Amino acid sequence: MQKNTLRRAARSPLQTAIWLTFVGTASVSQAQEATPAAVTSEELAPVTVTAERRNENIKDVPISISTLKDEALDVLTSGGQDVRLLAARVPSLNIESSFGRAFPRFYIRGYGNTDFDLNASQPVSLIYDEVVQENPILKGFPIFDVDQVEVLRGPQGTLFGRNTPAGVVKFDSVKPGQTREGYLNVSDATYNTANIDGAINIPLSSAWSARVSALYQHRDDYVNNTFSNTKDSLEGYNEGAARAQLLFQPSKDFSALFNVHTRQLEGTARLFRANIIKPGTNDLVDDFERRNVAIDGQNQQKLNATGGNIRLRWNIGDYALHSISGFEHAQTFSRGDIDGGFGAVFAPPSGPGFIPFPAESADGLPGHKQITQEFRVESHYNGPLNWQSGLYYFFEDIKINSFDYATLAGGSVDGFARQRQLNNALAVFASADYEVTKDFTLKGGVRYTEDRKDFSAERLISPFGAPPTGVLTAHPNAYDVSWDLSGVYTLNKDVNFYARVARGFRAPSIQGRLVFGDTLSVADTESVLSYETGVKADFFHRRARLSFDIFRSDVNNQQLTAVGGGSNFNRLLNADKSVLQGAELDFKAYLAERLLLTLGGSYNFTEIKDPNLFVAPCGSGCTVLDPAGPAAGTVSINGNSLPQAPRVTGNFTLRYAIPVTGSSEFFALTDWSYRSAVNFFLYESTEYRGKPLLEGGLRLGYNWDNGRYELAAFSRNITGTTRVVGGIDFNNLTGFINEPRIFGVQFKTRL
Repeated sequence: MQKNTLRRAARSPLQTAIWLTFVGTASVSQAQEATPAAVTSEELAPVTVTAERRNENIKDVPISISTLKDEALDVLTSGGQDVRLLAARVPSLNIESSFGRAFPRFYIRGYGNTDFDLNASQPVSLIYDEVVQENPILKGFPIFDVDQVEVLRGPQGTLFGRNTPAGVVKFDSVKPGQTREGYLNVSDATYNTANIDGAINIPLSSAWSARVSALYQHRDDYVNNTFSNTKDSLEGYNEGAARAQLLFQPSKDFSALFNVHTRQLEGTARLFRANIIKPGTNDLVDDFERRNVAIDGQNQQKLNATGGNIRLRWNIGDYALHSISGFEHAQTFSRGDIDGGFGAVFAPPSGPGFIPFPAESADGLPGHKQITQEFRVESHYNGPLNWQSGLYYFFEDIKINSFDYATLAGGSVDGFARQRQLNNALAVFASADYEVTKDFTLKGGVRYTEDRKDFSAERLISPFGAPPTGVLTAHPNAYDVSWDLSGVYTLNKDVNFYARVARGFRAPSIQGRLVFGDTLSVADTESVLSYETGVKADFFHRRARLSFDIFRSDVNNQQLTAVGGGSNFNRLLNADKSVLQGAELDFKAYLAERLLLTLGGSYNFTEIKDPNLFVAPCGSGCTVLDPAGPAAGTVSINGNSLPQAPRVTGNFTLRYAIPVTGSSEFFALTDWSYRSAVNFFLYESTEYRGKPLLEGGLRLGYNWDNGRYELAAFSRNITGTTRVVGGIDFNNLTGFINEPRIFGVQFKTRL
């Protein structure tokens, strides 16, 4: 992406609207009196979550949950990063992408999906403002004006449905209210990395209120293409997003919340780098330079997404009735130089290193729409029993185009295939809580789901001269039951113990990337049975809070994706069984006056158990560590860990404040995240095993007028760590790397 492209993107209608929102925020800020921040207390405030579809104290919910909000999110988003910034920021969460900002892949407890197809399903569901974001493109919606992020670990099939066997990542936007307020948050950093977000909340009458929020992120191109001798030509982006909400609440017995949102992204697709891994090791080559690549293919990425939802609530005596209607639409196109270099060994010059053949491809989402509808009723009895039940409908229509380009022939299209999938799902669910005694509560639920997919795909042009495939079809159906049963025992007012067993499932998946293959692959229904037990406690007079759990999950018929290999073809598989087990810890405490510590960590052991499962290993000359299979060119993956599943993750923050006056302070905050080594693919090899990754940040600042204003200097990836975080295995030792180190300044004002 060239700089003039960035300038054009900056003048798009969405980003013009975003700019007007920021101007309006600043104007409202100047017109209002300061709203004092809450008085700082050395006692930790209670945490309220909606993991069970209603507001509850996190201590009373028998699920392993972590939350992020307020300053924690401000710190992480200051450097203009996308949703991947949450990786390892809470126990057992990993997020990565071979599409860059557009297509995040989530993993909880090592359980996820490396599939890069735009039709890929994931076992981690993302819920934004009570609406599931099913397609992977929808899951990259930026984080701004968010009240709280909740990470729910383990199966969540009863209340959140299919495709949640690993867990749920849940975002809740700040809702409109009857207070005139808002904020404006601006930062600028290395490579002209800008992050600007703001919100305006306006009471319109005693019954109506509105909230408009927006985000703009930008980074200059800063990577040189030494093949074309173009300086600062890659790795830039422009991203804008906006959300408008309107709340009608004439009484406590009825409310209607209307939400519309949009997102635009234009920039560099994932930047692949040929032969950056030293053969026989997982080290970077000695002459590696982050700011230089040498590619002869095109690199571009565009994304447009819009959506809306209507959330209605009626209070009728002892009951509350909810209706949630959602609509999402997305279009995207991403093209990249997959071999990560230039030329080929048979068409010199070529490099860097050995390039056996050129590879340049693209995927597009020309058509997509998702419609969801939920009706739910919940009770509010004064007695020991309460319940909720509902009906749910999901519909998705998705169209995908896949292209291959003849790089050595001017980039003309030499391969083309298309896919279409219609997905209908229906569910009925119910859950209940029963207070057996004043100290023990029993909870349980069940959900029945029907899921049907109608899929078709065809190849029209083959890069190898093969004939068209004709239209290939698949029509998998699933009928499944999810459930959960748990108990919470209150030892005293500060300590709860809990135990939970839950079953979840993932509906069948279909893979139809026919540019490089002639057949479809279908993965059957996957299910998981999970057990966990833990403790949640406040102690030291609520100056400290602890959550700890241990768990085991048995995944039956797990859907796996054999990515790449010598044929560069994605193939869906079902492993007979996988086992996940481990432990998780969340800890937060005031160690001393104005000294706040947060600490989190997890241990996740994952293992594939299927002696009859074999895959094709790399075609790039890597050092394969698995035993050979019965068929030539295959290896056994029995006993391997799941891909992108770190054994250990950890996070740490420490904040210290020095009061200057009664309404101002200097502060210092450092934050760190760690994940241990990961395999990039189902097979194990020396080269495609990512090294442990430790990244830290530092923030030094001053806030005044009871927190109304804040000015800070910050750094992300302060140590400048560079790691290969993913690979392309079919051609050469190609990899892609983590985000660079940046330094910047940030200013935030609140009304």
